[in-house]
Amino acid sequence: MTDRDRDGTGKPLNARPRDELGRPLPHDAEGVPRVPDDLRLPPDEAITEAQRLLDHGMPFHAHEILEGTWKIAPEDERELWQGLAQLAVGLTHLMRGNKTGARSLLRQGHDRIRHYEVEAPHGLDIAGLLTWSEHLTDEIDRVDPLPATPVPRLRIP
Repeated sequence: MTDRDRDGTGKPLNARPRDELGRPLPHDAEGVPRVPDDLRLPPDEAITEAQRLLDHGMPFHAHEILEGTWKIAPEDERELWQGLAQLAVGLTHLMRGNKTGARSLLRQGHDRIRHYEVEAPHGLDIAGLLTWSEHLTDEIDRVDPLPATPVPRLRIP
């Protein structure tokens, strides 16, 4: 028998509160507001909301927003949204102190979005995100401890 929360079909639920980096907290703790599992925002709204969350030090939640859009994106943009979500979760890992996970996800996200650099959709600053992720990945390998991590800008200023 398990004490994990489950729905009526036995599927595990993520009912525990979470902190700003998405880490589970005890059931009686007060966490930050969650992104609903079924939230699917159109691109412009997703970019705006993800940027707001990144600006507030909540890259895990930004990743959830971007992942929701990835699930509804047209086939030719799925890799873009997956890459953006990976960059956000890579930043999450870095802020949690997991350099190995951060490095891996930042590289994967970088490699997925680089194909969109020439004709960046939705006003995204793909060139800036590539530079940001390359710099951050280099710093992970070179500097310990890392200075404050700059927040990526998703759109061209």
